[in-house]
Amino acid sequence: MDVWSDLILPEFLGTMMLLLLGAGVVANAILPKTKGEGGGWLMINFGWGLGVFAGVYVAFSTGAHINPAVTFGIWASGAEEFAPGIPVTAANGFWYVTAQIAGAAVGSALAFLAYKKHFDEQADPAVKLGVFSTGPELRSYGWNFVTEVIATFTLVFVVLSFGNSPVDLGPLAVALLVVGIGASIGGPTGYAINPARDFGPRIAHALLPIKGKGSSDWAYSWVPIAGPLVGGGIAGVLAGAIY
Repeated sequence: MDVWSDLILPEFLGTMMLLLLGAGVVANAILPKTKGEGGGWLMINFGWGLGVFAGVYVAFSTGAHINPAVTFGIWASGAEEFAPGIPVTAANGFWYVTAQIAGAAVGSALAFLAYKKHFDEQADPAVKLGVFSTGPELRSYGWNFVTEVIATFTLVFVVLSFGNSPVDLGPLAVALLVVGIGASIGGPTGYAINPARDFGPRIAHALLPIKGKGSSDWAYSWVPIAGPLVGGGIAGVLAGAIY
């Protein structure tokens, strides 16, 4: 196995596509003077779902994790391979997660470039940060953590269950699952359900020359990292015990 071409590049590009489309739909819905301004929560949910749809196709050869919580969940399930031909090892896990974080950072940076003129418009710094990373509607770190655990458990457990289904819906099934999670459990925290999806873009937000951007809210950043990893781990253990 060539680590670069068989693992790192597909996960990087798949996660990049996820964030380009996901951060892009948020930008379209909340930044000033866009065509989609005020598009609402369901528009954002469907945009993220379609971002997952595209990302899964791009990274299909690696199992299309595009999410460290999925990678961790597969490891916790006791599986021998992350994907066909990619054994579960600490080194391979490291490359999955590294590629995902880097891809998420680059994807969000591309979304920033696409909406550069709208970022230049006057808007609350929290709105501009919201294009890149999640934040709670009601800040309560403990309960926000619980929400992310539950939402990511739902994602990873159902994704792992797909492998036992006689119906092969592939990327469409994962896309619709993400839409459903956003519509049902996403309200409190914006449903990161993916540490790379939040951490990589938060780094990009801190580094990019965004006019009037304000804080990157690092005080909250542990929630969309720890919550999804715990939720994914629980899902993996349960799936490994059942299937």
